[in-house]
Amino acid sequence: MKKITIAIDGHSSCGKSTMAKELARKVGYVYVDTGAMYRCVTLYALRHQLFTADGAVLEEQLREAMPQIDIDQRLIDGKTTTFLNGENVEREIRNLEVSNHVSPIAAIPFVRTALVAQQQKMGREGGIVMDGRDIGTTVFPNAELKIFVTASAEVRAQRRYDELQQKGMPADYADILKNVQERDYIDSHREVSPLRQADDALLLDNSHMTIDEQNKWLMEQFEKATK
Repeated sequence: MKKITIAIDGHSSCGKSTMAKELARKVGYVYVDTGAMYRCVTLYALRHQLFTADGAVLEEQLREAMPQIDIDQRLIDGKTTTFLNGENVEREIRNLEVSNHVSPIAAIPFVRTALVAQQQKMGREGGIVMDGRDIGTTVFPNAELKIFVTASAEVRAQRRYDELQQKGMPADYADILKNVQERDYIDSHREVSPLRQADDALLLDNSHMTIDEQNKWLMEQFEKATK
């Protein structure tokens, strides 16, 4: 069976990574978490004081630092784990501070150019599942299967709140909802590679679906695409 490229795009906290990981596991493909890559750059910027007091990015300093930012993803105990310069940062990149700063970082052209080049290199041979904001439109415009996932902002905020609670991390629903809404706006209005549904992408609104239901739907689309 020919190995294809699968691009899963959509809004923040709509379960893209969960479904992408599960599909990759079931069909034996490589999973790449592109959102984690942008979160790594954000974490690096936070640690090195590359934000002003009002949240603006010190872009020239970040541009100079980009060659020093090494991002790696490894499969550990069956899970994709993200490393920044050799350090396991999977937990740190998921906190609310990173979430509150990642969209401005992801909107910077030279950051996107650097990470898109890495992503395209990863998927050159097919057999890959990649999720993010611009995978089907910019990174892999010729992907054989493209999915665009969405859900209401309230549902996504609740999911994010529950996830943080389960991890024992501090969480406030109102703050998370505000973050989700702000990220939607920034992601959809940025100048470079804005979040949008590719013309040939299949739309999945999973607001009222269980994980099992969405995984079954996704597997059906995979089987159609690989016939």
